[in-house]
Amino acid sequence: MARSKPSKQLSQAEIERFLVAAEALHLSIVKPFISPHCDHYRQTRVLHEVLLKTVREVTGREVGFIRWNTTGPVRPPAAE
Repeated sequence: MARSKPSKQLSQAEIERFLVAAEALHLSIVKPFISPHCDHYRQTRVLHEVLLKTVREVTGREVGFIRWNTTGPVRPPAAE
């Protein structure tokens, strides 16, 4: 059985699947309503930060599924 050489980056289809999975993970991280003073909250924030950084590095752009409410920066959606 011949082995093929692994590619150096993800294909566009793989990036799209990655973004779908990242959005699902994002929602599972931010959805629980827990006290900001507990260890679980702090650890989920660390995980969320790493997730967003990774998505930016893989896609080369800001993540589209992050929406700020009125307490944070409000930017209209960018036309793509």
